[in-house]
Amino acid sequence: MSAKEWFEDLQEQAKAGAEHLPYPDFAKVDYRGWQVDLKRPIQTEPNFVVQENPEAKEKGIIICPWDEALEKYGDLVQKYFGKAVPIDENRLVAEHVAQMEQGLFIYVPPKTVLSTPIAVTFCQKAEKKQDYVQHVLIVAGENSEFSYLEKVESQGNEESLASLVVEVCALAGAKVKYAGIDRLGPKTTAYLKRVAWVGRDAQVDWAMGMLSDGKILGDYDSNLYGQGAKTQMNVIAITIGDQVQGLNTVVNNYGKKSDGRILQHGVILQKSKLVFNGIGHVMKGAKGANAQQENRVLMLSRKARGDANPILLIDDNDVFAGHAASVGRVDEQQLYYLMSRGIAKPVAERLVIRCFLGPVLTKIPDEAVRQDLFAMVERKLIDGQELD
Repeated sequence: MSAKEWFEDLQEQAKAGAEHLPYPDFAKVDYRGWQVDLKRPIQTEPNFVVQENPEAKEKGIIICPWDEALEKYGDLVQKYFGKAVPIDENRLVAEHVAQMEQGLFIYVPPKTVLSTPIAVTFCQKAEKKQDYVQHVLIVAGENSEFSYLEKVESQGNEESLASLVVEVCALAGAKVKYAGIDRLGPKTTAYLKRVAWVGRDAQVDWAMGMLSDGKILGDYDSNLYGQGAKTQMNVIAITIGDQVQGLNTVVNNYGKKSDGRILQHGVILQKSKLVFNGIGHVMKGAKGANAQQENRVLMLSRKARGDANPILLIDDNDVFAGHAASVGRVDEQQLYYLMSRGIAKPVAERLVIRCFLGPVLTKIPDEAVRQDLFAMVERKLIDGQELD
């Protein structure tokens, strides 16, 4: 059986099983009235651009579309597809797999160290009422090291659904820095699932900017299977208008002496809602594991609603765990200090917010992307202030 035939069979399995699977759970986010099932026609035209990277080509790194991956690298795809995100994990994942027509495959060979980031921009075409399905499979060979930079954006303003699933498989000793900026439009409802499978002494660090304007369900997991596996999950989110964003950020410690840390900072304006569910789960047998998290939400409106829910699940002794959470308003004394020096209130608010988001923003590995994210944060904050 060819890899293409194998994948088509997998899609049939996903399609048949989808209706029997539960929807994903997002505590304190009621999305029953949202259109989250893929029912519209699927966007089929090319939808991503990979930035030229001569170093990656020279070192034999594979970066290719899904059809080419199945044709030329079918053994690798069959080995790693579904390793981080099983196709039967929930109904939305199964529907995603069943409807997949496009995707991106990246394979970094063992012991390959890449100094230039792999940069990709995905574009959801929202000029038509069609849904967007994109899958990314990244395999980091043993003791490899690289950065991956991802932008997801919309063009157009028709109602649509975006389904993005990213799998990162970090084999023993690999080190991956993943930075993503999401800027989907106000009429795009999205299910975004990004998951890392982390092997022995491997490390996957995330820096995510959730700057979309529509209804968003973000499901981000790091599964630390290997002894000494590590992850840092850094997330910022901004909501404006009547937008709702619900984020599940999860670290599952399976391996002994594994180390997982969650840092989430969010800002909410107008009547919007933002929910951070941070979950650290230390499994039985993960002795010496460390699970830490911090979830903080800053409100600029009395009509906004924010929730920061830290959850620790500890199934073994001899582990380390801790959490912090807060929901509050902008410090009036800080605003007064800035305004007393002639700074207008809207600008002062944005300066305070940038300081609040700073601990996460500085985690972006590439300077150009970091500055781009700063600019996007500033633009979204201005958009939000103009709605007042």
